[in-house]
Amino acid sequence: MKHFKFYSKEDILSLTKIRRFETRIGERIKHLPVTNDWMEALQQSAEKYVLLGIPEDIGVKANYGTGGTDTAWLPFLSCFLNNQSNDFLNGENILLLGHFDFGDIKYLIENNADNPDELIEAYRHAVNSIDDAVENMIKVITALKKIPIVIGGGQNNAYPIIKGTAKGLHKADVIPLAQINCINLDAHVDFSATEGRHNGNGFHYAEEDGYLGKYCIIGVHENTISQNVLLEIHNNPFIDYITYEEIFIHGRKNFMQSVAHATGFTEDTYTGIELDLNCIEQVLSSGMLPAGISVLQARQYVTFTAQDSKPAYLHISEGAVQLVDGKKNDTTGILISYLVSDFVKELSQD
Repeated sequence: MKHFKFYSKEDILSLTKIRRFETRIGERIKHLPVTNDWMEALQQSAEKYVLLGIPEDIGVKANYGTGGTDTAWLPFLSCFLNNQSNDFLNGENILLLGHFDFGDIKYLIENNADNPDELIEAYRHAVNSIDDAVENMIKVITALKKIPIVIGGGQNNAYPIIKGTAKGLHKADVIPLAQINCINLDAHVDFSATEGRHNGNGFHYAEEDGYLGKYCIIGVHENTISQNVLLEIHNNPFIDYITYEEIFIHGRKNFMQSVAHATGFTEDTYTGIELDLNCIEQVLSSGMLPAGISVLQARQYVTFTAQDSKPAYLHISEGAVQLVDGKKNDTTGILISYLVSDFVKELSQD
């Protein structure tokens, strides 16, 4: 499959530090055999969770953002594979598929665009190609009734993940219509105008195309919502939101009450679980803000939504280890590793 790197056992072990008297996740996690028919191999696999990466920042740059969201995948994977395999999480129910690589597209754009406007237009056009590739992969995974765990990359990928999941679950006769709900823990609503694809409008495209049913955003910062978007979501009974200010400034709801509200709002069908890392304090992301939720609250969010909804997928986006402006934070990969572990552990309680 073009633009996708499937992982072998050797790839996984190259990132896993083997140590006597210990067993790491990397020694237990599954992978596809070397084959020309990866879809058939995936169908034959028994694992419930399929882990894959989309390390790209094209969608972020298409929205005039700071690049660097392509740097989180490998640090996360290195951390995750070196977690201990134990009774809490042994890794045997997870299949590590691989990661997308759109570096050739990015190189062509950045070396051939003649001016800033042409650059933005080229980025937005390229996101359509990313959409197609991601949608096709996610559709195959979900049609087999497996749960994708997707590490980004920008939140532009929410659109093809929602679309692919809805189509896949419908193909598997799990849902009557190709439509799912979504909960998003985010400082932004990401419902900007459908002006060309970027990381700020994935949910709007998914809603317009009919693949997104109900959508609830938790922790959105009031300063980040444009008036036209505010009016649009107010007039849509299938969209709900609870602002950061409502929770932490005015105290109208506490954080876990807000998460419970979101799971109740979306409980009628399968729900995508989205977490944009820009909502967490001190976490390096493409849209860092000076105020945010804690790491503990992010972990509680992932755990509770896994427990109290019908999770269709988990998508963690916008994180970075290094931004193009020089900012660095090596702990981002560790955080994502904790969040993925929390999600799988909670669902494995069933």
